[in-house]
Amino acid sequence: IALMLALFVNAAILIVAAAVFFRTGHHEIGDIQGAYKLLTPIMGVGLATPLFAIALLASGLSSSAVGTLAGQIIMEGFVGWRIPIWARRLITMAPALIVIALRFDPTETLVLSQVVLSFTLPVAIILLLYFTRRRDVMGTLANHRVTNILGWLVAAVIIGLNALLLYQVFGGVL
Repeated sequence: IALMLALFVNAAILIVAAAVFFRTGHHEIGDIQGAYKLLTPIMGVGLATPLFAIALLASGLSSSAVGTLAGQIIMEGFVGWRIPIWARRLITMAPALIVIALRFDPTETLVLSQVVLSFTLPVAIILLLYFTRRRDVMGTLANHRVTNILGWLVAAVIIGLNALLLYQVFGGVL
């Protein structure tokens, strides 16, 4: 539910920003800072900028909650580690707080975080497929053959796209 909430908030942010900036001819907007600064003057609504900030915060919090809960389920359910809730929250929030404290560029940090996620996503998918296909772990809820095949195809596509990215950055240009 939290991940779907983040999806809807992110989609709303993109749709509103694209509609507002396209309609007014502001095609040069390329980052979050430029977007929020122009929302109030363009829309003429004093709450546009604060609502944009609240939407970004809601998206970030719901996405972070999903990551924290997923980590908790894996660590407690599969690995058997018990971590106090305060430590789990600190570990989850520390990277964001460090980025804020060191005043890194938000757009570059966001792009870098998405690149890192794209390289870690196949690991999570492969481990998920490994555990959810096993009847000794999942019982009657184990994946069916079609689900496993589709999962491996998704993992292969993501790995292929990551390889293409590495090739373009370090090896050549397509």
